[in-house]
Amino acid sequence: QVQLVESGGGLVQAGGSLRLSCAASGSIASIYYMAWYRQAPGKQRELVAGIHRDGSTTYADSVKGRFTISRDNAKNTVYLQMNSLKSEDTAVYYCNTNIRLLGWGSSTSYWGQGTQVTVSS
Repeated sequence: QVQLVESGGGLVQAGGSLRLSCAASGSIASIYYMAWYRQAPGKQRELVAGIHRDGSTTYADSVKGRFTISRDNAKNTVYLQMNSLKSEDTAVYYCNTNIRLLGWGSSTSYWGQGTQVTVSS
């Protein structure tokens, strides 16, 4: 019923930039919270940044000042602009969204398939 398609991951040198995108499609009535998480090898998945429908944002302390989350409600898409990348940013990045489907009264959390970001030092 809902597909989340992520793109933009890859290999970049330390200090470089990448922009991740996550587009939602399907029988969508409304998208509420949208967020990016990441999981490095041997570590738990952690919240990187989140954005509410009104545009208010939250960031992990480790990425504040370097990453920017944004969304395009018309395109059902969330972005993560990552600047000044460090080796410790290497992880699989996952998109997470809270979506209410057409005809449904409540929302459900959906996850993307993940995109690898590798930062070489």
